[in-house]
Amino acid sequence: MNIPTSLKSTARAALVGGLALTAFGTLAAFAQDAAAPAAEAAAEAAPAATMDKGDTAWMLVSSLLVLFMLLPGLGLFYGGLVRAKNMLSVLMQCTVICALVIVIWVVWGYSFAFGGGTSPYWGGFGKLFLSGVTMDSVAATFTDGVVLPEYVFIVFQMTFACITPALIVGAFAERIKFSAVLLFVALWVTLVYFPIAHMVWDGSGMIFNWGALDFAGGTVVHINAGIAALVGSIMVGKRVGYGKDNMAPHSMTLTMVGASILWVGWFGFNAGSNLEANAGAALAMINTFTATAGAILAWVIIEGLARGKASMLGAVSGMIAGLVAVTPAAGIVGPVGAIVLGAIASAVCYYFVAVVKIKMGYDDSLDVFGIHGVGGIIGAIGTGVFASSSLGGIGYADGVSMGGQVWTQIMAVLVTVIWCGVISAILYKVVDAIVGLRPTEEAERQGLDVTSHGEVAYHS
Repeated sequence: MNIPTSLKSTARAALVGGLALTAFGTLAAFAQDAAAPAAEAAAEAAPAATMDKGDTAWMLVSSLLVLFMLLPGLGLFYGGLVRAKNMLSVLMQCTVICALVIVIWVVWGYSFAFGGGTSPYWGGFGKLFLSGVTMDSVAATFTDGVVLPEYVFIVFQMTFACITPALIVGAFAERIKFSAVLLFVALWVTLVYFPIAHMVWDGSGMIFNWGALDFAGGTVVHINAGIAALVGSIMVGKRVGYGKDNMAPHSMTLTMVGASILWVGWFGFNAGSNLEANAGAALAMINTFTATAGAILAWVIIEGLARGKASMLGAVSGMIAGLVAVTPAAGIVGPVGAIVLGAIASAVCYYFVAVVKIKMGYDDSLDVFGIHGVGGIIGAIGTGVFASSSLGGIGYADGVSMGGQVWTQIMAVLVTVIWCGVISAILYKVVDAIVGLRPTEEAERQGLDVTSHGEVAYHS
């Protein structure tokens, strides 16, 4: 499995591409010095770089779809699940997290994740403030000689960086200070998200070089967010009145609308991760349909058998579980395998949400760990199984068996869980020491909309 390497702004301009099943590849600026003999020799040996307008257009649209997932998709999905007095607080957190991470990504995030460094853990300082990035610089795709404008790759990856920390806020919704959210997110993306993104998706990354498969972010996005959510729900503590007061969602209508937007946006998330508008993107797209359908049906059936009634909340929970599970597998497994993977993930997520959370006693408000964390783990490991050509997948790299690939997937999951869990716990402590995590009990009972933002979602 070959990794598309950086195109350096040096006299030795060259493009080295190769098939990659799971990653985006490293990036750098591209320029040629026609006067340099060494550059001319390298250019003769390398395939000519070509830029396809169709690929570029598809990636621009995919970037917008991922933004659509966060604003308004995730905001409405989470907002409908909380009580009316906290609706705007969730919308505000999603909106400002998006803006904050965009700025961080441009200043240092892109460099830390894809800066062209050789470290297996982070990308270095080479692209701080997008240094060296111009309208002429390019990023390699997964086909020899095919490139995208580097700005397009930067924007696409930026949307992933924005939505991942926003997922976490569902775990401690209704009971955290706005300032604490912003400080935690700034620290978390820097010390957790960017390093994991580099390790999984960059050519010099440790996990990538193990041969782990993560097509669109099972480890980087969902396990990362899910583990940080579990740690946060425990360290922030339970909501005032948890287990006693009525904390039912205030608007399942808005939650269904938000979940539907997430599903539509997820096609940019998964199919866009192919980086090219070709059959690979089509495979990721159909799998995003089939896995989600299988997961919805599985959750509805299980809930109907267990409780006697199938709920709208259960249907959208199954929807998200299926989308999460297929994320690492989207361009790797077959459509039928995706249905099975989605159904398995949905069943396991249901158990964690309905049984494990209650027995363990942690208050994961909107089940971020139970769905994103658990679903991401099932999807990441399941990718190693359903990638098999005998099960309809595209097959393994030369010399790799199913057992070997599954073990690699497990190792990738463990590194993500440990890295994220330990550093997240430290960051929650740091934020608590600086600004405090919780508002006062009185402010929490009154609702964060008024006490944190001075406005309400609905007027009588």
